[in-house]
Amino acid sequence: MLARQLSKGPALSALRRKNPLSIPRAFAVRNASTASSSSAFESFLNSRLTLASVSLFTAGSVAWYTHLYGSLPFLGQVHASHASEEGLHPPDYPWPHAGLIDTFDHASIRRGYQVYREVCAACHSLDRIAWRNFVGVSHTVDEARAMAEEVEYQDGPDDQGEMFMRPGKIADYLPGPYPNEEAARAGNAGALPPDLSLIVKARHGGANYVYALITGYVDPPAGVEVREGMNYNPFFPGGAIGMARVLFDGLVEYEDGTPATTSQMAKDVVTFLHWAAEPEHDDRKKNGIKAVILFSTLTLLSLYVKRFKWTPIKNRKILYDPPVDKKH
Repeated sequence: MLARQLSKGPALSALRRKNPLSIPRAFAVRNASTASSSSAFESFLNSRLTLASVSLFTAGSVAWYTHLYGSLPFLGQVHASHASEEGLHPPDYPWPHAGLIDTFDHASIRRGYQVYREVCAACHSLDRIAWRNFVGVSHTVDEARAMAEEVEYQDGPDDQGEMFMRPGKIADYLPGPYPNEEAARAGNAGALPPDLSLIVKARHGGANYVYALITGYVDPPAGVEVREGMNYNPFFPGGAIGMARVLFDGLVEYEDGTPATTSQMAKDVVTFLHWAAEPEHDDRKKNGIKAVILFSTLTLLSLYVKRFKWTPIKNRKILYDPPVDKKH
């Protein structure tokens, strides 16, 4: 109150002329704190660290947005090719594992592996999946070991320095249909069938694209010519794909009696391929739920401790009781 009164009127200037040291201490401290805080704020704004932090935040935000949505809404795009050459954008299908806390349908994974083994494995490999990966997901240990023993693997050398064939072990990886890339191209008219281990994560659209591709074979529209040996699929870039339609109703007979329609087989094999590309999917979501619960509890506990410790300090009142001069 004294500093506020002195700051008004000529009293402050007269007091400065007579004795600069007589300026109230509270007024001087307030001016000093205001000046120091403003200078600190200006130095913070002009520092290189602030500029670098803002630049990194902006670049990260733009990269994150373009990763999710493909392009910025306020910037035009220039394409060297027509939009139709990129393929039809797949629809968004309601996958049962797409939720934040939803896991894979493990029965669908088992059926999807049956479709892959009986249909897709004739041309496509699955190099990153071992027989042990099926244990606890779609098959038991004995079932996975029996499937591995049905395949012979080259091993060696033996004591004589020669290679030999042995039954598969549960630690072996799934064998490919061709011994090398040249043999794969020779058996598919020069085209190389891609490995399906990461196909869901390697294609824009993910599971939606793979499902739309294997169920999207139609006759070419009027005016569109597809050369011999190619097949028309609007979801494939360019519209012409070397792989013919492979899924038809009743092509496989499911062990659990599920009707093997084209859409059902496509759904099952895409679920299987999604699991193959992301085997940690279920564990990641379970750990995420645990982390959210743990950090939420720690946050609430921290807020309580903060209020418990600081409430008495912020609400305390300091009273000054000046000494009494007993002489008067």
